[in-house]
Amino acid sequence: MTEQVETTTHEHRTDGINVSDAAAAKVKSLLEQEGRDDLQLRIAVQPGGCSGLRYQLFFDERDLDGDVTTDFDGVSVVVDRMSVPYLHGATIDFVDSIEKQGFTIDNPNATGSCACGDSFH
Repeated sequence: MTEQVETTTHEHRTDGINVSDAAAAKVKSLLEQEGRDDLQLRIAVQPGGCSGLRYQLFFDERDLDGDVTTDFDGVSVVVDRMSVPYLHGATIDFVDSIEKQGFTIDNPNATGSCACGDSFH
């Protein structure tokens, strides 16, 4: 069973994941480059890294049992049922500055991270 949730980035969800307008626009751009409209952005929390947990963001065509799917400005974002509790209230953003470029995750559930910033606990 997949749960569909409609939301906008103007309200900050504490019961699910948030995606900024910049991140949604970047995902749309990347999907257009791929030329596939059957893909969705999957965000998962997996064991690994120095602090115990690490994020994975990737395009996926699968729908798994228990997935929570949320639409952000036409971008489908999917979180598996095991990752959902770790991502409540987290915000995915895209930064493009002279100092760094890429997706960032601001997660109020992370109590700490490793020195390299690659994993959290």
